Amino acid sequence: MSKKVLLFGDIGIDDTVALIYASLNKDIEIVGIVADYGNVSREDAVSNIYYLMKLFDFPRGIPVIRGAEVPLTGEEPTFYPEIHGEHGLGPIIPDDEQTVIIENFLEIVQIIENYKDELIIVNIGRLTSLATMFILYRDLMTNVKEFYIMGGAFWIPGNVTTVAEANFHGDPVAVNIVLTYANNVTIIPLNATQQAIVTPEMVDYIEQFGQTKIFKPLMEYYTRFYQERDPSLQGSPVHDALTLIATIYPEIFMFGSYPVIIVDDLGGPSRGQSIADTRPYSNNNGEKTHRIAIDIDYEKFFYHFLSVMTGQQTNRNTNL
Repeated sequence: MSKKVLLFGDIGIDDTVALIYASLNKDIEIVGIVADYGNVSREDAVSNIYYLMKLFDFPRGIPVIRGAEVPLTGEEPTFYPEIHGEHGLGPIIPDDEQTVIIENFLEIVQIIENYKDELIIVNIGRLTSLATMFILYRDLMTNVKEFYIMGGAFWIPGNVTTVAEANFHGDPVAVNIVLTYANNVTIIPLNATQQAIVTPEMVDYIEQFGQTKIFKPLMEYYTRFYQERDPSLQGSPVHDALTLIATIYPEIFMFGSYPVIIVDDLGGPSRGQSIADTRPYSNNNGEKTHRIAIDIDYEKFFYHFLSVMTGQQTNRNTNL
């Protein structure tokens, strides 16, 4: 039976790869998409979602919901065209011919009530919209089965500052609200996602055997940025696709469970830093813990990702 997923995203390249992966995976059913600011503006995120849903033949009727436009901090968000392109899709500018029907933000309430204990929320962008749901409907949110959050960097460098990952840095106040009130949370931080490297050889293989359309130009654009920043990289990480993978294939991951706090000193150098208390007695006082993906089995990721993206079983004999 497919997992029912409500996706919150700021649709840049890695979010797009996640949506392509979802469209090809029979074990995941996207039941709604909340478009947030982050990699791009909220309006660009909405436009990208409709373009991708049409391009990859998503089922009709999936609600697209306008989420947050700015963080809870009230600051103007920073976008990242140097990483994701002018519109968030690398070299691709989507046309404006698609019919756009935007659902009210409170449509999220209806989705949660419809699916209740089988609904999984996957947040692959800033956490502002998800935090808003806990502010408005804390009791309702207890009906969500699980939360998967792409964000954080534990005991390793961040990607937007020395200590902070972009999603947690963008609205650390929102992250703390979610981690305070949400139950059954799995955090997929840079520790895991930076290991989920897709190489140019993998891209070419998927291009040859898959039905992924714009995947190759997206990944070429994305990989160019990563390799210019760090020439030692063999490709580019698919942070958000890995977070979706976690909902159906936990065997890929090595997990630990710890109390977590996010530094929300907005003007300080540690803003957005994610801290896990690893002391063996740290949760003796009943403090809430969250499951954190510390690492992945790359071989399992490699074959799973290729199998889904090409629609054929790949194994050790795959010639790459």
